[in-house]
Amino acid sequence: MNAAYRIVIPARMASERLPGKPLLKIGGRTLIEHVYRRACESSALSVVVATDSDAVRAAVAAFGGAAELTSTEHQSGTDRISECVEKLGWPDSEVVVNLQGDEPLMPAACLDQAAGILQKNGNADVASLYWPIGTAQEVEDSNVVKVVLSETGEALYFSRSVIPYPRNLSLPDAMQAGAAWNRHIGLYAYRVRALKAFTVLPVSTLEGIEKLEQLRFLEAGKRITMEQACSFIPAGVDTPEDLERVRKLIPDTD
Repeated sequence: MNAAYRIVIPARMASERLPGKPLLKIGGRTLIEHVYRRACESSALSVVVATDSDAVRAAVAAFGGAAELTSTEHQSGTDRISECVEKLGWPDSEVVVNLQGDEPLMPAACLDQAAGILQKNGNADVASLYWPIGTAQEVEDSNVVKVVLSETGEALYFSRSVIPYPRNLSLPDAMQAGAAWNRHIGLYAYRVRALKAFTVLPVSTLEGIEKLEQLRFLEAGKRITMEQACSFIPAGVDTPEDLERVRKLIPDTD
């Protein structure tokens, strides 16, 4: 049985690497519409976009979606989602999945999976997914966030650096010898009470260094329970090159 949950999609216009990203066109539709449609393929009770932009809110309304206007001052997507949840009055026990607004290829089954992790793990504060890394080049890529896991599947640390670091072997040799690395997928499920707790925490030291907001949870002693994604999740749209790659994968609807 699927977990009962809701999806919030944070979307802002001021992307450093790809300004105006939510409204860029892919196959005749905006990026945010593609992400919204993906979310609607899941078993979520509802889907809403949380944005700081009147233009994004209008675009979502134009294709029949739901959107909430949030502050332009938020430093993270999680802060934006928390404001949206507060406005909508969802209870502390509600499970919310954070689907990034630049993930038009996210499998719906993975959205259900992330929510289901919390249903199975009553002590977890946050749930997320990972996928095995197959090449040394990807391990070394600072745009690929790596996660190290405990034996029970909880996140020990996230980094843009090579973790674990193979001290006595080259990366290819270490991988051939059986060493493994995991790419963190920026898909989260939270209970509303965990979201509220997050927003009152200051930006943590490690978060400030790595620019990874999930480290704020870990530094505060919160538990992030991880599972390998049930389906491969292609990389999202962060750069102009990513945009062109995804355009080749999504057919034109005009």
